[in-house]
Amino acid sequence: MRKRAAALVLCLLLMLQITAPSVRAEQSVYFVAVGSNVLPLTDATMPFWSGGYLYISSSIFTGVVWSAVGISHVPANARQPLILYSGEDRSLIFNLDKPYAEDPQGNTYYPGAVVRNGNVFVPASVVASYFGLQYSLIPNVEHGYLVWLRQPGYGLSDEEFATAATYPMASSYAQYLKSKESAQQTTPTPSVPEQDEEETPAVNGKNVYLCLKAGENTAQLLDVLDNAGEKASFFCSLEFLWTQGDLLRRMSASGHTVGILVDGEDSRSVTQQLHEGNEALWRAACTKTRLAYLENADSADLQAAQEDGFRCIYPDLDRGSYSLSGTAQAEALLERITDRRGSVMVWLGENVSAGGLNAFLDLAQEAEDRCLAVTETT
Repeated sequence: MRKRAAALVLCLLLMLQITAPSVRAEQSVYFVAVGSNVLPLTDATMPFWSGGYLYISSSIFTGVVWSAVGISHVPANARQPLILYSGEDRSLIFNLDKPYAEDPQGNTYYPGAVVRNGNVFVPASVVASYFGLQYSLIPNVEHGYLVWLRQPGYGLSDEEFATAATYPMASSYAQYLKSKESAQQTTPTPSVPEQDEEETPAVNGKNVYLCLKAGENTAQLLDVLDNAGEKASFFCSLEFLWTQGDLLRRMSASGHTVGILVDGEDSRSVTQQLHEGNEALWRAACTKTRLAYLENADSADLQAAQEDGFRCIYPDLDRGSYSLSGTAQAEALLERITDRRGSVMVWLGENVSAGGLNAFLDLAQEAEDRCLAVTETT
């Protein structure tokens, strides 16, 4: 029945597409669709990226969105936080003065809400994960990108839905341009001296989550990443966590993420290593992490770590046994990444030189790929 309904939606949208309005391209935008509904496009509710997360407006969780995914919201005000809820037992509480959200049991979810131009935005990945939704960021649609939230088992692939939604997006974009033009006509433009505007490059590539093993050349790798304006995640042994406080503080301050590297063959249990690692990280940088990478571990170790609240990463591409030391290796890595669809999490391990990483970042930027740090909800 669910597949039949999805097919019906596809047919209806494709019929509407035949008469899609023609609009001129003004800028790259982010459309939002929930279920089969493409929502109105406005600057006030436009999704945006911050700290490696895509944020969506909390105000969309009403009306057709409530009908499609069963999530509604209680707006934030001076006396209460923003609350997203589904039914009686599932709710996320966003205190605007805290960098995380909480559920009724006191569990925390990072990151929290962001206030922008008076509107409260929430991280799409956190909301989708907590409420059991599927979430896609579909690139290369007409005029920009499509953020799509829906219940699991919707019945259409990202490509099929984007094709079917061509007309609703074109109609929404036409209304968006019309409202902007009306606003420009009614609002006098102040006279200002002409100046060169900083051009924001279009972003059409992949999100590449780089995961490295911290070691002797970590400082040089951080120099390369910071000079390129890119981010990565460093997974650190207990020895590194206890002895390299300056580097840990630098990682945290510059937007990279720190994870704990655990050895399943160590005499200490996995959970003992994780808690000791967080104790060392707290002493060094006044922060803790739930990210972990387990080496030489079995399924019982993995289960113990997850039950203790840690997020063990599973790379899409494991290049730990390969070196990244020059242009040839960088080209081979980028080719492997390009062959994969969607975002890619890459484990590079410790066989990475500063020159090799710099060559890869140059190639990735040419391909308009974004190198990001893994987060606890990526």
